[in-house]
Amino acid sequence: MDFSFAITFFGALFAIMNPVTNLPVFLSVTDGATPEIQHRIALKTALYCLVLGAVFAVGGRQVLNLFGISVDDFRVAGGLVVLLIALNMLNGEQSSSHHGTDREQSDYPAPQTVAFYPLTFPIIVGPGTITTLIIFSHQVDGPANMIAYAVVFTGLVGLLGLVFYNAPALGAHLSGTARVIMSRLMGMILAAIAVAMMADGLKALLPGLA
Repeated sequence: MDFSFAITFFGALFAIMNPVTNLPVFLSVTDGATPEIQHRIALKTALYCLVLGAVFAVGGRQVLNLFGISVDDFRVAGGLVVLLIALNMLNGEQSSSHHGTDREQSDYPAPQTVAFYPLTFPIIVGPGTITTLIIFSHQVDGPANMIAYAVVFTGLVGLLGLVFYNAPALGAHLSGTARVIMSRLMGMILAAIAVAMMADGLKALLPGLA
């Protein structure tokens, strides 16, 4: 397994899909549901994230080719999207691209039916997650990286499902300070990764900058 690739991929994906910072969102969206229903929603959400993420990981490049978009174009545009999400995290604000606008949040369905929308899409597998999955899938150049990619993604989805499954108990012990610290830290890491994405894309598109 390529550990350097795995660590970088994990850092980028964890910062966006962060189970800790998304825990209050899960509790808010499932407010009013019984613990049994919350458990089922957590398992469904993990399954949907795994399937939807795999679709973008496998078919992302084909979608880009369909629209005539190069991976380097996507690196720059996607890096900008990820950077905006990171800046929102650093400023303690929710990204409307992932969590939806105020109007969209008011139209969210009943707690029992939120596993796919809005939890899986767009809160967890939103623009930032999709961008990260596609860009890092393009860097898979051998069996070692392929294994690292699969292990990191499935492992993170499993961790997300585990945290959400135990959300009622964890939410009672997770302080607001801990969530703030985690959000700021992940925001800084995500911002650095976003800058690297844009820099790699710009160097390929504008060789003179390199």
